[in-house]
Amino acid sequence: MSTPILRIRDLCVHFPRAEGEHHQAVHDLHLDLHACERFALVGESGSGKTVSALSILRLLPDARLSGQILWNPDGLRDPEEAPGAGDQNLIFCSDRDIRAIRGREIAMVFQEPMSALNPLFTVGQQIAEVLELHEGLSTKAALTRAIELLERTGVDEPARRAQAYPHQLSGGQRQRVVIAMALACKPKLLIADEPTTALDVTIREQVLSLLLEIQRDEGMAILLITHDLPLVERFADRVAVMQHGRLIETNATKTLFQFPQEAYTQKLLSSQPERMVAGTLNTQVICEARELSCRYTISEGFWKKRIFNAVDKATLTIRQGETLGVVGESGSGKSTLAQALLRLTPAATEGEVIFDGQSINTLSGRALRDLRKRMQIVFQDPFSALSPRMTVGEILGEGLSLHFRELSELERQQRMVEVLTEVGLSGDSLSRYPHEFSGGQRQRIAIARA
Repeated sequence: MSTPILRIRDLCVHFPRAEGEHHQAVHDLHLDLHACERFALVGESGSGKTVSALSILRLLPDARLSGQILWNPDGLRDPEEAPGAGDQNLIFCSDRDIRAIRGREIAMVFQEPMSALNPLFTVGQQIAEVLELHEGLSTKAALTRAIELLERTGVDEPARRAQAYPHQLSGGQRQRVVIAMALACKPKLLIADEPTTALDVTIREQVLSLLLEIQRDEGMAILLITHDLPLVERFADRVAVMQHGRLIETNATKTLFQFPQEAYTQKLLSSQPERMVAGTLNTQVICEARELSCRYTISEGFWKKRIFNAVDKATLTIRQGETLGVVGESGSGKSTLAQALLRLTPAATEGEVIFDGQSINTLSGRALRDLRKRMQIVFQDPFSALSPRMTVGEILGEGLSLHFRELSELERQQRMVEVLTEVGLSGDSLSRYPHEFSGGQRQRIAIARA
């Protein structure tokens, strides 16, 4: 095994709670990460994977860290040697030192790209900023390099996309931008938190091939955090399994997949989804779109504008009790189509949407609000879909108060606890805020609200 570049010893992460209480998210984490290694950290949502990764870069301002996170990218010590004086404990290093490490020596691809990108700057400016800060490039050279990085990560029309703002890109395109930004300075360690979640199959293969190519060229180590077990089996050299904030098993990938030792690991590996469709039981049409089109006007200069067809004459029918899958590469118009069905898109729309026999094109005010009681959506990015100023109880209770006025306060509380239990969360989650949950747990909250 090559030289360890990162050693984590007895890492504990505590988050403060109300009235002096605290929650321990990570318990005595102990692991080594070696140069040029592809290391995967797996486990269910809320198991502490992302919290552990964010701790490495000190990106948890409210958390209390203890233990050691030892970083020695240029160290030449023997792998069996104890941590030495050359190691830098990232928990106690100065803010200036940790800022110098972030992005240049250790970079991170975040799970939710919309919250990782600044909405006030173009994506080209944001990638260029990293290069100007850490590589000393001029603004022009940095923008040129940013376009090259966008092209390498599979972004179509990279020169034009570099001038776009995050909200003007699809979820998959935003994820590619974040990957391009992380790779800009050729870091020694790349922490990838669900890096391919929002990508279609074709681009996923491109991104994985890109990561492998850069790793070979630059000797970069990769810490991969994911739920995608087939991806782990193909990509990782070693795997560590976390449960309830504890590391329960670590082994070479092939060995762990063939001979898992812990019961939880065995359960995780056997939890492969199976087809659950028994066939449509009802022939009644519940929702129908007839030649639905969505068009955006895009500015390309002070006077010049062009029309972009996000959805072009889409026609579909959904029957009661039926599940309809809409697939396609990122940027193909899937999310725009879904939002158009609910009258949530800002694009100019044509065509007709019929729900339960009623055309919704002309509905407004109370009539449209009453309809949305029966039409719900779970958004792609749960962090931006949940208000950071509201507790989970307020988020779930808002819709109940609006649409089920007949329920008493006690009945609303019971309903919220029941639906949280259905999505695998406990009733004490009602008093907490979205930022206190993992990405997967936030998605469960969004599903509970819907």
